This record gives sequence, structure tokens and C-alpha cells, in this order.
Amino acid sequence: MSRFFISRPIFASALAILMLVVGGLSMFSLPIALFPAIVPPTVQVTAGYPGSSAEVVSRVITTPLEQQINGVEGMIYMSSNSTANGSAAITVTFDVGYDIDIGAVDIQNMVQTALGQLPEVTQRSGVSIKKAQTDITLFVTLSGEDAGYDGAFLGNWAEINMVNDLARIPGVGQVTNFGLQDYSIRIWLNPDRMSELEITPNDVVNAIQDQNVDIAAGMIGAPPVPEAVPYTYQLKTLGQLRSAEEFEEIVVKVDDDGSMVQIKDIGRAELGASNYTSTATYQNRPAALLGIFQRPDSNAMEVANGVRAYL
Repeated sequence: MSRFFISRPIFASALAILMLVVGGLSMFSLPIALFPAIVPPTVQVTAGYPGSSAEVVSRVITTPLEQQINGVEGMIYMSSNSTANGSAAITVTFDVGYDIDIGAVDIQNMVQTALGQLPEVTQRSGVSIKKAQTDITLFVTLSGEDAGYDGAFLGNWAEINMVNDLARIPGVGQVTNFGLQDYSIRIWLNPDRMSELEITPNDVVNAIQDQNVDIAAGMIGAPPVPEAVPYTYQLKTLGQLRSAEEFEEIVVKVDDDGSMVQIKDIGRAELGASNYTSTATYQNRPAALLGIFQRPDSNAMEVANGVRAYL
């Protein structure tokens, strides 16, 4: 082969120039990353069982899901994590080069089979399946000097106003809000008062579920009606409650004499966070911490520049 090119120097020079030109042109289309991705693709399955211990989560959520997911095509190994705040996370690692989209679909089908074995509250909240990103491209921190801005406010403000915008930036694959404390209404019950009135915690739960709903109440005068009416009225109900005071007005029990027992009679409601197990701080101040993950085929520099331009 070498004798062929030695005897044809013009052809060899032209071929070398062509290779240099093609290589130079292709350089602009290659992805750029500080640490190129050489790890196997992964899919993460997450679910929650609020108020449960890590042992209970492992037994009633993690184990049934693992039994169904185990053996999915292309899988190398699987790891799981059950936490004391009622959350379960299963990470499935596939062979290098395996089509992660096909892997995610296969896992989705297997999870659907296991849903009937999970607790009702977990089925209502749903099981999340997403392609996991292993490397964070950059962090975005949001903090305030005003002492009135706590971590729950900053995290929820970032979740509402920033996360979706950041996720739409070209090349961004995922935005994770670390330390997010979702707002929730916390009901504090007085067990002595409940025992006196013969009320159980399940009675309170059922009352909240029955009275904190959006209902389609219908219309008055809409066809078909026996006689024509000149006007049609749309009925609107109170719907979901919006403040702690409204939750305290929920009726838990009605006695035979017509007297009512409300939540404020056996406890109190207050606005708080759904969990307090994780927080984010910046320079000893409450903060919101957003992790930006890039797509595997994206340019890290362009992603970083796009995020900075948005900010």
C-alpha cells in the first residue's frame, strides 16, 4: 500500500488535503464537553409513599417494581434507594450504546404491570420514569438578602418561574430543583380532643378528600328541558380549598342533633412544606439550587451560554 502512494505523490497529496478539509469541516458539528460521556445510559424510576419509613417503602414499593423491571432487555445492572421521607428511586443501567429510548419504553410497560401491587396513594401520585443524566453541566443558585425569603419560597418561586424556561433552552435535557420544598397544608391534630369526640385520623383524611375537590356542577336551563327558558346559567362550586383557614372549616363529623365538628375544633391547619428533609443554602442563606443537565448529543458550551443568556 505504501508503494502505491510513493509512486503517486500528487494523488497522495490531494488525498491528504481532502482529509484535512473534511476533518476541519466536521469539527464544527462535534459536541463539546469538559468530560465526554463514556458511561452507560441509565433510566430512573421514582415513586413516593408519604409518611412511610424506608423499610416500608422498600417492601411495598421498591421490591414490587424491582421484580417487574428485572431482566429488561439491554440491562447491565439495577440499583435502588428507599429513603425515610417516603420516596423510592430505582436506577437501571443499560449497555453502552443501547438505545435509551427503547429502554425507557420497555421499563414503562413493566411498571404498568406492577402498579396494581403498589399502595393507592402511590398510584394516585404516579410513578415517574425518565432518562437519567449522570453529569451536571452547571448550577444556578437563587438567593435573597431579605430574611423574609425562606428556602420554601425561593424553591417554589424558581420551580414556577424558572424551571420550565430553563428546560426549553436548546441542549438542556433536564432541570432538577435540589432542596425543593413544595408548599402544602399541614394538619396538626389534638389526639385528646379527637378521643373525646370519637374521631379517628381516617375520618379527617376522608373529610379532606371529600370536601377538597373540583366538581362539575352542570348548568341550569341547558337543553333538553321540558319548556324553553330564556337564560342558561353555569353553576360554579367552591372547588379546591386555597388557604389554611378554609381547611380549618372542613366538617369532619355531624352529630344527630345537627352540631358539626370541624378541623379547627380538633386541631389546626397551617401552610408549610411537604417535607423538610432537604434544604439548599448559599453563603449561609436560604437558597434555591437548580442543576442543569445537558442532552447527550448537545454542546456543553452552547448550553452554558444559553443558560447565562436567559439569566
